[in-house]
Amino acid sequence: MNKLTENELPNIADDGPGLADLRPDILTAVQAGAALLSAPPGAGKSTRVPLWLLEAPFLEGKKILLLEPRRVAARALARYMAASLGEKVGETVGLRMRQETLCGPATRLEVITEGVLTRMIMQDAELPGVGCVIFDEFHERSLHADTGLALCLESRAVLRPDLCLLVMSATLEAEALRRLLPDAAHLRCGGRQYPVDIRHLPPPPGTDAQDMPGLLRHAAGVISRLLREEQGSLLVFLPGVGEIRRLEETLRDACPADVDVLPLYGQLAPEQQDAAISPSPARRRKVVLATNVAETSLTIEGVRLVVDTGLAREPRYNPADGLTRLVTCRISLASATQRAGRAGRLEPGVCVRLWHKEEENGMRPHIRPEILDADLTQTVLQLAAWGVPRPEELPWPDQPPAAHLAVAREDLVRLEALEPDVSVNRPTPLGLDMAALPLPPRLARLLLLGEQYHNAALACCLAVLLEERDPLPQADASLLHRLDRLCRGAAAGAGDAAVARLRQWAHHLTHLLVCPPQGLFEEAQRQSVSAGLLTALAFPERVAQRTGEADGQAHYVLRCGSRAFLPLTDPLARQPFLAVAVLDGGHRRHMQGADRGRIRLAAPLPAAEVESLFSAALQRENRVDVTEEGRIIARQRRRLDALVLEDLPLPRPDGSACAQALCGYIRRKGLACLPWSDAMHQWRARVALLHEREGDPWPDVADAALLEHLEDWLAPFLDNCADLQRLSPARLAEALRALLPYPLPRRLEELAPTQWTSPAGVTHAVVYGEAGGPYVAAKLQEFFGCTQTPSILGGRVPLLLHLLSPAGRPLQVTRDLAAFWANGYRQVRAEMRGRYPKHPWPEDPLAAPPAARTKKQMERERPPQDKRPA
Repeated sequence: MNKLTENELPNIADDGPGLADLRPDILTAVQAGAALLSAPPGAGKSTRVPLWLLEAPFLEGKKILLLEPRRVAARALARYMAASLGEKVGETVGLRMRQETLCGPATRLEVITEGVLTRMIMQDAELPGVGCVIFDEFHERSLHADTGLALCLESRAVLRPDLCLLVMSATLEAEALRRLLPDAAHLRCGGRQYPVDIRHLPPPPGTDAQDMPGLLRHAAGVISRLLREEQGSLLVFLPGVGEIRRLEETLRDACPADVDVLPLYGQLAPEQQDAAISPSPARRRKVVLATNVAETSLTIEGVRLVVDTGLAREPRYNPADGLTRLVTCRISLASATQRAGRAGRLEPGVCVRLWHKEEENGMRPHIRPEILDADLTQTVLQLAAWGVPRPEELPWPDQPPAAHLAVAREDLVRLEALEPDVSVNRPTPLGLDMAALPLPPRLARLLLLGEQYHNAALACCLAVLLEERDPLPQADASLLHRLDRLCRGAAAGAGDAAVARLRQWAHHLTHLLVCPPQGLFEEAQRQSVSAGLLTALAFPERVAQRTGEADGQAHYVLRCGSRAFLPLTDPLARQPFLAVAVLDGGHRRHMQGADRGRIRLAAPLPAAEVESLFSAALQRENRVDVTEEGRIIARQRRRLDALVLEDLPLPRPDGSACAQALCGYIRRKGLACLPWSDAMHQWRARVALLHEREGDPWPDVADAALLEHLEDWLAPFLDNCADLQRLSPARLAEALRALLPYPLPRRLEELAPTQWTSPAGVTHAVVYGEAGGPYVAAKLQEFFGCTQTPSILGGRVPLLLHLLSPAGRPLQVTRDLAAFWANGYRQVRAEMRGRYPKHPWPEDPLAAPPAARTKKQMERERPPQDKRPA
């Protein structure tokens, strides 16, 4: 094969003089052990630098590994570099990625995807025969790139001090890398970049990521305008596949006749990806609708126009529920720079940004590292199998979150991949077998247990269906429907590229098991009855139980305690148990309901299989609950964590358990739900007064204190109480009075009496707990001749006197009786003597005897010898 000339290499821009001038420095720095290279888009770092290293004498006879974060770019780079050598891929330049390996005995430069590097190091930490590892487009900060770099640094420190490392990107975060590679030279070049006219055309007010239809309509209008006004092909950056499909439908009828609309995303078949990045036929243009796979290491021939929505779809892992959700978010400034650079790779171009320029002030400078938001289960298992018991001790550019590591460990223990009850990550024999498979831990376990349960064919098919979020999307959530589509293939009218790709991968997985590839799909269909069983073993915490229905939804609770739903129109919505594989899918910003996710992929699971699969984890419990009315309900339950498999009445519940449950109910409802009497309110007020004035030993009987210590003072009196409404005030009073040990009850009567006898011999209640302090209400005439205000607490607290008229209406409130006689009585007498003439109103109240009756009544009761004219 002849070498291609520059004009025949349409997919990659050639290098500018800046990078060529740096060639000696790059080779010298790499030979010294490590180098950092910053070069803008179009400089040629991804294509020229690996070939320079291939010719370097210090790497003669050694392999070079070039890591690419995206499969589309890896395939294009391998083809380009092989063509530049006049060869095919698989000769000097090879390609290695999952499901696609083109390498031969003469291959020295391997373009690989990042997960491949991790697996290569796991298989042999020395990387025998490898002289240099190149991390391209490191700014994307994928989990695999961070893990690969950490493992390479660990291998260099222990086994391979001669291993050379080169980290490259257009927007390199050099600070963290300098910490890991303190001796690495940081080289920068200008490269070649044609001028790009950046324009900002934001959508109408109110249109943003939450109004995706409105944003897509605005994007379609911008695209139509650019195609009319500008020459060349156009690249559109969209957040996800769903937006690509919707915009593709809109543009097919709206674009001029000479324009082809082509999608570009990672799940497309290779031939469809090639169609998007290959040159257009003569006198035709194209509109390429892409996710962020087109940001880096890739030049699409003819593109000089870019429309950037400024959005990307990123996974966000929540350790609280163990779910990964796709979130639509604003891209970083580094990504915006990369996207705009696509317009200037081959000639001057135009980039239209669909946001306000001022918004760039709030955009984060770099892409958020995936390790901060990812599910770390596979990483923890791989590191444990490699011999790293504590992942946090590896040299990471950014430390993985401790919560994510802890949840990953819990999941792996639940999957029986790690030894329980140890302080470090130690793999089990099953865990080692799982780590050896090219699948995430759950699917690796599914594959191994499928073989154990004699369902290997089904396990291979389920694994390929579950590895991606939903590779064969349908309207319902049935995993069995997708399995049928996969197994029947073209016979089901589904012989598309996605089905073919999955069938090929399923055939590959059979080589990892004792499973003949012949008749694979026919055998998988025969075994499909066990789909729920295998899915439940792979996702044991997502076994779901139906709890009811409302608002057009079937509600489920998961074994882990999370809640989920299915539309009642879904064929699975009547199933009592489901083995859920994918939950709360999509990119919604908020889940439907407070914490309720939508089930996206699941299989029916018979109740008998739930019992048999998880028999060791089943728990029996006696549960005592309280209704809203305060009535005890006791049940005997058999549970699988949050799932209730059996629920029967418990005829004789434990008395202490009932008391505890009632205390919890009272604590929720408040003390007002208890049968208080006026006497008890007064008792509490008296004790509270003494507690306030004297402290210990008088107890605190305020609401907060009583609620906090319900189990101490009230629970012993609730042993036989099955209904709080039947708790008598007398029983409550008995519980309260038990707070006062002997001799405090007697002291309470002495210091804070409930009654007071007036000088007229009439007994009145002392009222406590009111504003102003304890008080006594009595007729004014009962206090004649009395100058000293009555008091309690041994004379320390004077009572507040409510002096009443003969009709019982208040005349005066005072705590100083002597002052009232001296200053207030005269006016009261003047106003009242005419209104109540039958009652005594002497001019000198201190000289008059106390009176509780009228003058006539007192005259009749006076002894005869004392009867004199008044």
